[in-house]
Amino acid sequence: MYPVMAGFFKWQIIMINTNMINTNIVSDPETTFVADARKIRNVAIIAHVDHGKTTLVDALLRQSKTKLGKQFTDASKLIMDSSDLEKERGITIFSKNASVNWKDIKINIIDTPGHADFGGEVERVLKMADGCLLLIDAKEGPMPQTRFVLKKALDLGHKIIVVINKIDKQNIQSSNGSFSLDVEAINKVINKTFDLFLELGADEETAYFPTIYSSGKLGKAGLEPDLAKMDDIAPVFDAVLKHIPAPKADMEKPLQILITNTIYDNFMGRIATGRIYNGSVKAGQEIAHINRKGEIKKFKLTSLMGFEGLDRVDIKEAFAGDIVALSGTPDIAIGETIADSSSPIALPVLDIEESTVRMNFGVNSSPFAGLEGEFKTTRQIRERLLKAAEADVALKVEDGLSGELIVSGRGELHLAILIERLRREGYEFQVGKPHVIEKVIDGKLMTPYEKVAIEVPEAMSGVVMQKMGLRHAELQDMNTENGIVYFLFCIATKEFFGLRSQFMTDTKGLGIISSSFLEYREDKGEKFERMQGSLVVHQSGITKLYALVGAQGRGTLFVGPGTSVYKGQVIGQNSREDDIVINVCKEKKQTNHRSSGEGTSEHFNTPKIMSLENAIEYIDDTELVEVTPKNIRIRKK
Repeated sequence: MYPVMAGFFKWQIIMINTNMINTNIVSDPETTFVADARKIRNVAIIAHVDHGKTTLVDALLRQSKTKLGKQFTDASKLIMDSSDLEKERGITIFSKNASVNWKDIKINIIDTPGHADFGGEVERVLKMADGCLLLIDAKEGPMPQTRFVLKKALDLGHKIIVVINKIDKQNIQSSNGSFSLDVEAINKVINKTFDLFLELGADEETAYFPTIYSSGKLGKAGLEPDLAKMDDIAPVFDAVLKHIPAPKADMEKPLQILITNTIYDNFMGRIATGRIYNGSVKAGQEIAHINRKGEIKKFKLTSLMGFEGLDRVDIKEAFAGDIVALSGTPDIAIGETIADSSSPIALPVLDIEESTVRMNFGVNSSPFAGLEGEFKTTRQIRERLLKAAEADVALKVEDGLSGELIVSGRGELHLAILIERLRREGYEFQVGKPHVIEKVIDGKLMTPYEKVAIEVPEAMSGVVMQKMGLRHAELQDMNTENGIVYFLFCIATKEFFGLRSQFMTDTKGLGIISSSFLEYREDKGEKFERMQGSLVVHQSGITKLYALVGAQGRGTLFVGPGTSVYKGQVIGQNSREDDIVINVCKEKKQTNHRSSGEGTSEHFNTPKIMSLENAIEYIDDTELVEVTPKNIRIRKK
């Protein structure tokens, strides 16, 4: 078996092809696209988080003299991770496209989410590629989270080029003060990568992959692990042209475009992006839209755009093998086909893995309802969620009881990102505890399971084993390297809820934990309940330091002094199992013997401020998370 390398399941992908979030439209109707599919390359870059993927792409864009757009300068970094959420979290959430030209060959680059919770977006983008660049850190080696996308890429028959990145990290200082590369360590990483290919079922031709060595930070690459022999990033481009095949396409066949992304534009309506598999398309021509049910409707294209650098540009015509964005089809959805109007033939609908977690969304009904949000009615929330579901094939929205909406996704992070996006857009609402989506197969209740990778210092391995044991997790692999213990567990998703925040506390922030969906298994009937109750506000008012100092002995507080609270709001975690009602708004009374300020010098512990993810993990079935543009609150139902 392949020795499990630790890591955190925030693998990331980039592809050389599609999307259009945060891209500008440039009016240049004279721009045309490559009419020969042999002049196009569609490539995906697969990488674990922090393996230098985005930095390498920056070098590729700059050294190919790509137009970066007005919003970027020569000093700009992490060009493809452009949204605030992506910069804050250090992960790619939205697909974005960039195309470059190298030696008269057009290469389209797609930056795509790598986290397992965004697998729906990952899978449809992988469908667009003809080959992949597998980016591996020269020191850390391959990580478990690369397995998901690498397995998908191998299943699609993609050609893989391995890029050993960050080779400058393998410098060894000799006795005379000079530095040299640890070639033995780099070869060890390559051998582990080879083992991973074999474990994932790669054939002989694919397993003997071509290898490029690079330093994205320095903007250099080469065929040997020697920085002194590297000049620029050109060897990466040359490897793409040499090893990645041109897209299989036939311009003589009727038009077929597979739609992989949609966005809404206030001026152009719905804009759909997809790859042209066969034929050609012209601006203003009549096309046929074939939906998932096989129904055919005819429309006239109102615009046709291609990608040039980081921008969308108006074009007159595009041909098989390329990527285009078009408008004029108001009901188009991801996975559907744009075809020739006279001979409409549908492409296979994209098959996306199903959702595993659901949450109830509803109108905020707390005493503070309507005070902090711009959009707060059921109609406004419902319309926004349906719009989000149209652009995310892994997201489902259904009507529930009492006006609530049931939103299903691929995991807690998937839904948490959606909630955060809505909050920043001015929406106010409340959500309930996440629940797994179980199903009955052959009379047996089946529940989803997660594969969890953990990396902790050796001194903390005991508490990890204890906490995972309480949640009935199965230990599948464990090894120790340089004082760091690497675990691989299998655990029911419903018992995994709430573990992340507790894990960070137990490991004092030194541990790394990540997960990805494994499979559905028969439910064993085991269940993990939260072992501590909540501290609940007794009366509405403003929290006072005097009251909080007295209350902190009861458990961990989530709020500090001077905070507006209401009756029923959860402001802390009890140190015991039951909930307890406390008054945190009372002031110290003055007497003839003491002044009002006496005693305020008592120590007050810094409260634990609950982030959105922490709040969602914390609540039980009797509680809700109140989400507004200004605050995240927890309260009793």
